[in-house]
Amino acid sequence: MAPTQIRNIVGIALTATVVAAITYVFLPFGSRSNLSLNLQTGAQAQGAPNAPSPSASGQPLALDLTDSQLAAVKVESIEEREFPAEKEAVGSIDFNEDMEVQVFTPYQGRIIALFASVGNDVKKGQTLFTIDSPDLLQAESTLIAAAGVLELTTRNLARLRDLYTTRAVSQHDVEQATSDQQTAEGNLRAARDAVRIFGKTDADIDRIIAQRMADPTLVVPSPITGRITARNAAPGLFVQPGNAPAPFTVADINTMWMLASVAETDSPAFRVRQHVQVKLNAFPDRVFDGKITTIGATVDPNTRRVLVRSEISDPQHELRSGMFANFIISIGAPIRSPAVPLAGVVREGDGTQTVWVTADRRQFTRRTVKIGEQREGYRQILEGAQVGELVATDGAIFLSNMVTIAGTQ
Repeated sequence: MAPTQIRNIVGIALTATVVAAITYVFLPFGSRSNLSLNLQTGAQAQGAPNAPSPSASGQPLALDLTDSQLAAVKVESIEEREFPAEKEAVGSIDFNEDMEVQVFTPYQGRIIALFASVGNDVKKGQTLFTIDSPDLLQAESTLIAAAGVLELTTRNLARLRDLYTTRAVSQHDVEQATSDQQTAEGNLRAARDAVRIFGKTDADIDRIIAQRMADPTLVVPSPITGRITARNAAPGLFVQPGNAPAPFTVADINTMWMLASVAETDSPAFRVRQHVQVKLNAFPDRVFDGKITTIGATVDPNTRRVLVRSEISDPQHELRSGMFANFIISIGAPIRSPAVPLAGVVREGDGTQTVWVTADRRQFTRRTVKIGEQREGYRQILEGAQVGELVATDGAIFLSNMVTIAGTQ
């Protein structure tokens, strides 16, 4: 005999021994010798409003328990409980790409220094990086030259006006000097505007003119308040406007996305702007509120699932991209249905779900039921049992085991 076959036989023998031991402990001493389970037919089953699941002979299956056996079985009445009409799905947190900004340099140049890293929170206007910009150097040089020309033409105009009072120069000379001075003023204003678009303030411009010193350092600030989500910059790297990848990416983190894939069959229940409640493993006692913003237009041909994207409010900036999340969405009014404690529903070997129903708290009849949602320790019963019926809860699994063992004798 092959070793694999020997191991299988030993495993089956051990399993049978364990099950037999459990039943031996559960049964009273007087009945251990013959495992008398008192299996009855449907004519003997009392008080069952619905037909129980048939036995192998096609008749309803029931058990009569002794007093000692009854002590191990808890009997409870089926109650009507409220089960919310909800759909659930799992997903993950991601940055809100609608509120994400790629930060490019407005002019070409080489990066001098970096002032932020991935994961840093930054304010609007905070410096992200600086570059050595030849365009800025040219604009500042033009500014210094324009300021010098204006100073020269202003002095010349003042001198000619003094000479004109003594008729030492003609009126034409004065008018020409006035035109030159006005042209120089216009050139200086244009030069100041050209430097201002590089982010320089009026105070910076006045200092450049006063010191006659050009500063080619271009400061690139954050356009929004948010968190650095990507950095593709390094000192010495030559950058140009619009050339991907952007040196920095900043995302507004007041809202985050939750991306979930829902089953194709559940997708008709979802609508844009529906309210969702999100729970995360990182915050097991918290619920985050949000709303559905996008429902995918296509079904994944491999998984038969549809993408559902929700926008989650995160004013405290607690959520992180990649966090595992579970979202619940209400799709209708709550439903009141019969409910049984979880221990009262037994999954049989063939996959069916059963309960043990009793009318006199001594005789128990097995009945197949159709189950629904699970909530707060109770299982929703859709078919097979009614409110007010008595069922075994704690110990129901042992009743099914007793039938299984009896059937193997």
